[in-house]
Amino acid sequence: MNVLITEDDFRVAHIHEQFLAGIDGITVIGKTSTCKETLDFVATQQPNLILLDNYMPDGLGIDLIDNIHAISPQIDIILVSAENEMRYFEKALRKGVKGIIIKPATRENFVATIENYVAKQKLLENREVVDQEVIDQFFGTPSTTKPTEFIKGIDPLSLEKVETILKTEQKGITIEAMGKKMKASRTTARRYLEYLVSTEKCYAELAYGIVGRPERHYYYKR
Repeated sequence: MNVLITEDDFRVAHIHEQFLAGIDGITVIGKTSTCKETLDFVATQQPNLILLDNYMPDGLGIDLIDNIHAISPQIDIILVSAENEMRYFEKALRKGVKGIIIKPATRENFVATIENYVAKQKLLENREVVDQEVIDQFFGTPSTTKPTEFIKGIDPLSLEKVETILKTEQKGITIEAMGKKMKASRTTARRYLEYLVSTEKCYAELAYGIVGRPERHYYYKR
């Protein structure tokens, strides 16, 4: 994950860079000290995250957020500032910041905020759909859903793919057709479909064709 540090005090910027050095997966790709430098950097580089100071020589960081997102909407922002007024906090939330670190920050608090952000990003990686359990984890809500217990031979990502396919098959799907769609053998497709039947997320019915034995068609429970 590429990070830009925006901080007008080079000593503080250096300290924050040292804090980040101890976090796996984080790479500092630049440091800026003014609003203009930050916008110029964003226009040519692609940081995933900006650690944004609020008070800079040519403006306020919180007012810079809209300009940053006008250039690159996908960039996330964590504000790092001595500002502690409620109106500042509320304004930051409305602008969609991913976190706020109040200066002077201890290493523990700084690292915890960044690691929490990274964990949330990883939670959503490679997902096409989310369930309530994932949403509860993301927002830190105590979950009332029972965690899914996977048996041997059931991969969570492959299972998610099978569920996604099932949801699009209004008329049901056979084991052979599922195998082709998930690019797996009939045996693997059957294992995942029968697992979903056992967890009551789908059901199966026998369909009789013109010739041959009846086939099981699987339907997602809606």
